[in-house]
Formats: sequence, C-alpha cells, structure tokens
Amino acid sequence: MLFPKDKLLEIHNYIDLVLAKLQEYEVRYKTQIESVHPNYAKSAKNLIHYLALRSFNVDEFQSKLSEIGFPNSGGSELSILHNLLNFRTIVNSLLKIEELEVVDELFLTNKEAKKLLKVNSKALFGPKKNNRKTSILVTQPTIAASDKNFTTSLLKLGMNCARVNCAHDDEEIWKQIITNIKEEEDTCKIMMDLGGPKLRTGKMKPGHKVVRIKPQRNTLGQVTVPAKIWLAPYGKLPPEGEVADVIIPVNKKWLKKTDEKSFILFKDSRDKKCRINIDAVEGNGRWASCSDSAFVTTGTLLNVFLEKKASSEIHSVHELLPLEEVIFLYEGDLLRLDKEPILGEPTIYNEDGTVKEIAHVSCTLPEIFNNLEVNELIYFDDGKIEGVVKEIDSEYLIIEITSTKKNGGKLKADKGINLPNSKLKVSGLTAKDKLDLEFVAEYADTVNFSFVNNKQDVEDLLTEFKRLNANLGIILKIETKESFKNLPSILLKAMENYPVGVMIARGDLAIETGWKNFAIIQEEILQLCEAAHLPDIWATQVLENLAKKGIPTRAEITDAAMAQRAECVMLNKGPYIEKAVKMLDKILRKMEKIQKKKRTILPKLEYNENL
Repeated sequence: MLFPKDKLLEIHNYIDLVLAKLQEYEVRYKTQIESVHPNYAKSAKNLIHYLALRSFNVDEFQSKLSEIGFPNSGGSELSILHNLLNFRTIVNSLLKIEELEVVDELFLTNKEAKKLLKVNSKALFGPKKNNRKTSILVTQPTIAASDKNFTTSLLKLGMNCARVNCAHDDEEIWKQIITNIKEEEDTCKIMMDLGGPKLRTGKMKPGHKVVRIKPQRNTLGQVTVPAKIWLAPYGKLPPEGEVADVIIPVNKKWLKKTDEKSFILFKDSRDKKCRINIDAVEGNGRWASCSDSAFVTTGTLLNVFLEKKASSEIHSVHELLPLEEVIFLYEGDLLRLDKEPILGEPTIYNEDGTVKEIAHVSCTLPEIFNNLEVNELIYFDDGKIEGVVKEIDSEYLIIEITSTKKNGGKLKADKGINLPNSKLKVSGLTAKDKLDLEFVAEYADTVNFSFVNNKQDVEDLLTEFKRLNANLGIILKIETKESFKNLPSILLKAMENYPVGVMIARGDLAIETGWKNFAIIQEEILQLCEAAHLPDIWATQVLENLAKKGIPTRAEITDAAMAQRAECVMLNKGPYIEKAVKMLDKILRKMEKIQKKKRTILPKLEYNENL
C-alpha cells in the first residue's frame, strides 16, 4: 500500500488532538482575541491557533508526514486551521472516513491570509516601489534637514519610509527632515524612534585639546591625497556642502593677509616639523592642505609666510575643542562603573607602571544596581567588550574585562551596555519619550517603540495615545530577552491598535539572547509575526560596510538577500547610504524571483545540457 494505514491513523489522531487544542486555546484567550482592533480579528485568532500548534512537538508530526511522502510541513503560519483541515480531509479520504462538512467561515484561507498581510504591510510602510514587494526603511542623518537633494535622491532610489531617531538632533531638525520628505513624496511613511530607557555609558572627562592632520596614504606609506584643512576664525564653519578633514581656528586679522601664495611652518605636539599650504580664499576663511601627519594643539605656534621668500609672522592656534576621552581596555583589566554621573577617565598609573586608579565610567540608568548579582555577564558597545561583575557596591560596580580586541577595546561615552542574564526592572516610556511622543503624534505616521518588554509597556503607550488623541501605527522593537519571551502577549496587546509591525533589532537582541541562540530566535520572531499577519522589519547592520565605507562585504550581501523574507528592511545612515539603498533595491528585486518568504521559487533552470 502506498500509504500505510497505521501511519495514516497516527496522523489522523494527531490532527484531531491539535484541532482540540486549537478550540481549547480559543476559549482560554477569548478576551484577548475579542479585544484587538477589528482589522486583526481573524489574525489574532490565527496567532492563538499557532501558539496552540506550537504547544506540541511539531517536528514529530512533520516526520510522520515525510515517512509517507507527504509535504514536510505541519502548516503555513498564515492560516493554521485551514491547513490542518486540508490535511485531515486528505487523510480521511485515504482512510475512507466520511468527512464532516466544514463551514467556510470557521477558517481563514491561505489566500485571505496573504491578502491580510499585504494590506497590513501597505498600511504601515506605504505603497510599493520599483515593482518591489519588500519595503526599504532608511534612517535619516542630520544632513537630510538641510539638503533637500539628498532626500530626493533617497526617494528616487527606492526608499519607501523614513526613520527619524528621537535620540539624536532636536525637534527643529526633525520637522525639517519630515517637511523635505513630504514635499517631495507625500506617500513616504515617517517612523520616529522613541529613545526608551537605553542603558549606556555616561560622559567622559574632556581629553586633550588637539586635532590630528592625517593625509591619505597608499600601502607604501606614500601620500596620495593631502589632508584638506579649513583655517578660519573660531566658530566659522566651512561653506555649506563643503567638508574639511580638519578645522583649525586662528586669528582673522592675520588670516586676511594670506592668499594662495602663503604657507605656514610649525612644529606639532611631537616636535615634528610640518607645513601647511594655503590653496584658496573663501570669504573670511582659507582652504589649505598638508601632506604631513601632525597633531596640532591649542597654542601651537605658527610661522606664517604671507608670500614665498617673504618675512614671516609668528601667530598661534586659537582654542580647540577638547577631544572626548577614550578608555582602552584589555583582557584582565578592571573597570569601575559608577552610579553617580562622575566623568569617566582611563586608568591612572604610578611612575613604576603600577595601577594608581582603575578606569571608571558612569551609566545612564543607575537603578540597574538594585537588580544585579556577582558574576553576571556585562557587555559594552554592541558586545565589542565583554566583562563579568566581580563586586557590587551601593555606589559602583567593579567589572573584570574577559574579552576584547587583541590591541585593546575602546570604550567611549554613550555606548550601549547589555546585561543579558539580569532581570532589570527597566522598561517602557521615559519622561523624554512622553515629551517626544507629542511631536511624533503630530508629524509622524508611526512610532517605533524601543525596549518594550511586556504587555504593560504597550498598555502605557496606548494610554499616551488616548491622552494625545494620537492616530499612530506602532513598530515594536524587539531587542531584549524579556521582550522575546513575552512576544505573544505583547503582540496581542499592540493589536488593539492599527497598524502594528515588529522590528527585529538584531544588534541588542543577539547580545541579550546569546550569539548561538540568535539565529533560532530570529526565525521564531519571523514565524510569530507571520501567524499574526504582522509585517516585520529586518534591522541592524544591513549593508553596514557599504553604507559607511562604500564597499560591501560578501557576508552582508548574503544577509541583505535573506532580509527579503521580511516585509521591510532597514538601513542605517552612512556617507554612502545612497549607494546602499540602490544596492538593496537591486538585491531585493532579484531575490523576489527565486524566494517568497520561506518558500523557494523554482523558475526554469538554465544550464549546459551537454552533460
């Protein structure tokens, strides 16, 4: 017999068990299902069905199907009940069991489910572009406020929606960015990130007042492009659209005397002789160039030659802004994390090289001190520096660095801190978030909700919506272990609003859940979203190298191709962001020809038939 009766009976019994569980879950979560927005009524029920299905060990069912040559799948996440009923009909037919009539209204078909996801995606991300199904979300840099051509370029290249981060810039800049976008393309959706209770390193003690002149060199160390220098009175910036490698403030009286024939000789902080040539006059400023590597400090003496072979004048560099201090950390080093906002500084050594005072820095959320234990893991700067909590005091933590780069890790101010094993009671809306939300409610289409950890956080956000009478979409940023654990309840609570989507914030989430677990967790999030018919955003470091350095890595091209499984892909800002948008648009459109979500599409294979 092609289909053994005993195997068919096992499958038949399994399906009946699952169908009974679906009914049980519908009753158990009736209140949650009935509370969602009318647009999500069927979607919420399907999400509950998915949770019921996953209460079983589904891979056993898949194995049974494979044994008799059935498709190796327990069902599409989009329409659980429909898929199970289809399987039961086939099995009952083979067993010659009379099938009970099923009313169509009881289930959502695959076709209807796909349409729901498509409608929900359009409501969140706007219309399609370039005949591409997957949307592109681009984080807006500050320049998007002043350079309208930049905004126009992003839209023409394929940007569907724009992300503005409330953690950067201010309301005036946000408003100008949004105005530039909407004037060019009104259908472009505006998404604004709330900063959330982000745990970061505090401010650092000001470093030396110095600027570094660094010309470009080839692999032989030869100068290929001199450093471009802007010499001008203090506070006078280069003309709009022009970028200088270095800005040096000087006295405007003697600078006025200089022209294209003038040059400057000086000794840098290392007593190295260097030369700056003045190349062009630009109002009260001067464009200059330097082929020497140099460190210029406040008060550096400048021997200014107004003309070649002419007598010189001695002047000096005006006040430079101090560099931000950097803490270099190596494996085995100790770091003090302060509760109070004490300015951070590196390790201080005695004359004999022994440690006088260990490096220290504060953190932005001192309330974490109440939730930590000794030997808990701690990560800095997206996991670049790893450590272990060795001592807990009421005013500080002592951390032993366990892993970092071979040549030392650089820890600066405003770098992320992750405590993956800690149960931090920190989440939800901050005072700044509530203030920013007033702007978001007036000017944006969607709010990106950072560090949501549970359904109460979502409830708090919805309460703010009511207070502001806001009509906003919600993107849930899943970036902690707690938020993943509570994702079903978070989704159902958020679905009381419309529209809703999910952002897989892969940077923080990977650190929080562990690198070895992240790939599985990412898949689980994608499947939960599909079951709820909620669009998701594939975020963090997509084409990062291309956007920042102009050249992609092989790994990030593959990552961008896999991102097509999501309904939207997010790019972060960088000098080459336009190039990244263009590349991502091409990759996504090509991938759509061979892949549809998880399903591989098989067009006609072109190959050499001369085998």
